[in-house]
Amino acid sequence: MKLILLSGGSGKRLWPLSNDVRSKQFLKVLHNPDGERETMVQRVWRQLAATAWPQPVYISTGSAHVDLIHSQLGESVPLIVEPEKRDTYPAIALAATYLYTCENVERNEVITIMPVDAYVEPPFLERVKELENVLRLSGTELALIGVTPTYPSTKYGYIVPSRQVDSGAEVQPFYAVQSFKEKPSVEQAEKLLKREALWNCGVFAFRLGYLLRELERKGLPTDYHAMRQQYASLPAISFDYEIVEKAEKVAVVPYSGYWKDLGTWNTLTEEMNAEAVGRVFLDESCSNTHVLNELDIPIVSIGVANAIIAASPDGILVSAKEKSHLVKDIAMDWNHRPMYEERRWGWYQVLHFQKTEEKGEVLTKRLHIHAGKHLSYQYHQHRSEVWTIVTGEGEFVLNDRLRPVGPGDVLEIPVGAKHSIRALKDLEFIEVQMGSRLVEEDIVRIGMSWEEIAAQVKQMSVADD
Repeated sequence: MKLILLSGGSGKRLWPLSNDVRSKQFLKVLHNPDGERETMVQRVWRQLAATAWPQPVYISTGSAHVDLIHSQLGESVPLIVEPEKRDTYPAIALAATYLYTCENVERNEVITIMPVDAYVEPPFLERVKELENVLRLSGTELALIGVTPTYPSTKYGYIVPSRQVDSGAEVQPFYAVQSFKEKPSVEQAEKLLKREALWNCGVFAFRLGYLLRELERKGLPTDYHAMRQQYASLPAISFDYEIVEKAEKVAVVPYSGYWKDLGTWNTLTEEMNAEAVGRVFLDESCSNTHVLNELDIPIVSIGVANAIIAASPDGILVSAKEKSHLVKDIAMDWNHRPMYEERRWGWYQVLHFQKTEEKGEVLTKRLHIHAGKHLSYQYHQHRSEVWTIVTGEGEFVLNDRLRPVGPGDVLEIPVGAKHSIRALKDLEFIEVQMGSRLVEEDIVRIGMSWEEIAAQVKQMSVADD
């Protein structure tokens, strides 16, 4: 069985800490057993390792999340990268063709899909392993996991089972699926609970050949490279709508253990071990209030009850917990660049942006590069840069020439100049960009590894001698 973790979405309900680049699964607000802060993606990755899950496990993600995944899970994580953001149906279709074309996976192999931000306990993952056997025993096209509801929620889709399938003693009981209901009203949800309906938690399994046949039937390619070429033309629709709810034979495995969608501040703070994160003073008169602060200035909370206060370079949220989900409808209309991003080498924060008549656009950033990490060897076509080293030690390369750098050094990078920097110790510097078009896409990469960069520097040194 091959497992694909879906890592998408923007997590606007967790604004201002989450944005289009840093989705909810990458926020370090949870704690591992050692008390260290971890993200949702780190948590599920750790849990899979603890269950001795057969490798490899693939992550399907967008290009904006690649650096974050590498930073949090390591460079060796197998990724299937979408050419652009669509929805779960295109993402899973692309992943299936990747396994078929690039990994030579047999059509009879079982593929299991699970969200990367699933907040579950180890028994849930053991139940996921059973889906392969359920497909074999039930003869169905798809096998799902349905969570036993704890209340009549309007946030989740429901799976309505019809009759129990004789599963023998090999696996837990499973049921044939009669119908689905997406995000019902409270009244509808109460009726669904009486029918013993289950929450759809987005976990399902199918044989690779089944999905490939569905793609062929729709006139879509099963070759990965051809699928990438046509990716933009695929409908932006969920896998549930396009495949699951149209399938003729579907089985569901009930799960009555712990499962939770940490999609809002209200649900996320219920699983946090600390009420205050960052520079925070939380008075003892506060109750059921959480404060998360990513800014360098303190937040003081006195006499506040049942609230979430979250601050980042993107903005500040002050909300009653039961109303915090409404931020999604507000933040969706704010179409400005993220002010904070994590990368494989560290992070950066936008400090200031302005337009001037003399210089065009001017953007000021604060960058942090972790010890041992480096930027790619690159140049820009539309901007020059000036770097001022604040702390740390590093090596700076400009047009194939290397020099050591430290606090107080000012580095000028003209338009078109090749440059990179490596941190020998944690390195921070202020970057001022000036040009006609200051966008992240204005990067032409020449080399990614430091070995490649060092080889070019050595070649230039030999030429000079």
